[in-house]
Amino acid sequence: MALIKVLDQIHVSPPANSSSNLAVPLTFFDIAWLHTGPGERLFFFSYHQSTSHFLSVTLPSLTSSLSLTLQRFHLFTCHISTYPSDPSQYIFSPSNTNSISLTVAESDSNTDFEELVTSDPRDLSKLDQLVPQLCKSNDGTTPLAALQITIFPNKGICIGVSIHHVTCDDLGSKHFMKSWAAACRDNGFDSESAPVPPIHDRSVIPDPNGLYFKTLAEMRDCTSHAPPPPPPDFSVKPPALFISTLSLSREQINRLKQRVVDTAASSGVLVHCSSFTVASAYSWICLLKCQSGERVKNKTAHFLFSVDCRNRLTPPVPVQYFGNCLTPCFVEANVEDLLSENGVINGAIAIGKSIKGLENGILDGAEGWLKKIQSILPKKPMSVAGSPRSRVYDVDFAFGKLKKVEVVSISKTPGTVSLSESGTEEGGIDIGVILPRDELERFTFYFLDGLN
Repeated sequence: MALIKVLDQIHVSPPANSSSNLAVPLTFFDIAWLHTGPGERLFFFSYHQSTSHFLSVTLPSLTSSLSLTLQRFHLFTCHISTYPSDPSQYIFSPSNTNSISLTVAESDSNTDFEELVTSDPRDLSKLDQLVPQLCKSNDGTTPLAALQITIFPNKGICIGVSIHHVTCDDLGSKHFMKSWAAACRDNGFDSESAPVPPIHDRSVIPDPNGLYFKTLAEMRDCTSHAPPPPPPDFSVKPPALFISTLSLSREQINRLKQRVVDTAASSGVLVHCSSFTVASAYSWICLLKCQSGERVKNKTAHFLFSVDCRNRLTPPVPVQYFGNCLTPCFVEANVEDLLSENGVINGAIAIGKSIKGLENGILDGAEGWLKKIQSILPKKPMSVAGSPRSRVYDVDFAFGKLKKVEVVSISKTPGTVSLSESGTEEGGIDIGVILPRDELERFTFYFLDGLN
């Protein structure tokens, strides 16, 4: 049964005098994400007003500030095309509508807002209805972003965001959200606290080795040789998925980090040890334990995640660069070592070594990234979305406290967890997990048992 009712479908454009709606080429970082899906995030805010108040007061402020924000982030109103004279050169091209779709919805009276924002297990299908869809336009193009605002009368608001990964990485999507929130909060970008504008200039991404065309050729080769998907088995109903948030406190993180550093030092190993490292290792071990059937058939376990390259390239790329600027990081470890008493420490040391290895050359092996990823996927690697440094809870529209942030798109890639700073404790980390109920119960047991 539907939990929401769609009230309106709005198309928001940049101001009429906007002059930034120009074609922008894709880089080799962008091309790698051309055939992937969107990142989907839900922002839940407290909001103690009626639907009529929201529609008459809050919604106009949200749409006008979104219009101003799209003047800065105009790629969200584009679609992907190629130059007529060069079909191999992909570009972000202005769309016919020059707008972004904003769905306005209202929850039914039986929906418990507090139940949706808890950290306890919840049926994912209830959250899926709050996620905007990237539906093809009448001209056959697929939009790069979509938004949905769902009002829970006198309780809260959920802002759902879907952004195709080819447009930008996680840093770029958060830059957009914080800019939109600032424009809504401050009635424009005149405040000193307003985020700096994004940089769309692709010349800041050097490509002396022709990685664009090498990556494009590799992507096409991977696509052409990929095995066809198995036919769907309609006789087997897939298990319902549940979403939950588990947390590591600052004290627990520091204790894990100290154990990793001490163990590595006793072996004469210099290792990169951060909150991301230990939180990822802890999640990796819990996932291996709760899915000990399929995932541990092999003697080697794999962990795959993306690393921001902006300050690792020469010369460094400005932090406000809007686009993709990520390199994959590959981690392998012996399953027996990961499931041992010191499994978390062994996992963290393996992750730290891989991160430290990037110092030898951030783009080393870039010509084979996609094929390496394709070869690892059948081995069911764990992966991570987000980062403890993301500061997603800093998004402030000034109409209510941000209560919860969920990354629901991790459900589309089994073995993926989300990481963010804690929404309740400075220095803590929230770990988002989406699994069938029985696996989620096992994951939670191993997570809490390990801390005890």
